[in-house]
Amino acid sequence: MNVKSLLSHHNHYASLGSPWSAKADKVQSVTGVMLGCFLLAHLHFESSILLGKEAFFHVVQFLEGGMFSSTGHGFPVVTKVFSIFIMAVVIIHAAVALRRFPAQLGQWRALRRHMHGINHKDSHAWFWQLVTGFILFFLAPVHIFTMITNPEIGPHLSAERVYHANAWLLYILLLPAVVIHAMIGLYRVAVKWGFTHNRAGLRKVAKVLIVYLMVIGLLSLISYMFIGQELTLPVTPYVP
Repeated sequence: MNVKSLLSHHNHYASLGSPWSAKADKVQSVTGVMLGCFLLAHLHFESSILLGKEAFFHVVQFLEGGMFSSTGHGFPVVTKVFSIFIMAVVIIHAAVALRRFPAQLGQWRALRRHMHGINHKDSHAWFWQLVTGFILFFLAPVHIFTMITNPEIGPHLSAERVYHANAWLLYILLLPAVVIHAMIGLYRVAVKWGFTHNRAGLRKVAKVLIVYLMVIGLLSLISYMFIGQELTLPVTPYVP
């Protein structure tokens, strides 16, 4: 190894051990937990469509502050503002996470050799989080930006977006990527900061959550597709 390579490696490890790196790790963990918890809540709220149009309608009105309206209807601006907040958290999370991405072809090759050379479950989990993070870098902003520009939510309006606007093409890719990324991320945060030492047990919980969230997410998406098939354009918002 020549002097230039030694200096490069020294600078790399020095940057990882710098105070900024420690702060970035904390920011990445905090924003990751925020987004992971949001995903858990979001998929369950969305899955209320499985209980029928009226159930989903009332969930939306509640989340949009319908209790503060004289008519009982929520305020779509709440969805817009919250989507802007989530977009900001995503940007911060991505910005601090990008420093961990292999930036050169040689680093990717070294990673592949490492993956084939050892059978370490946490290394494999990190690899899949890396891959899904790369996918989300392109897909997540599209979904969030749509909610910012068109925050109207409801059984018919959401079904129109999924079926008639072909948003299902985005969601069918986004769902597995975001679920796998989030659940592995929550697992790694719990291990990294010492919340648990039972890695095997926590990995099983993460796997169960991945399967469970994928199932309710796909069932919800299918429900929107069926509702969308029955709608005629222009769509009339659902009212119980």
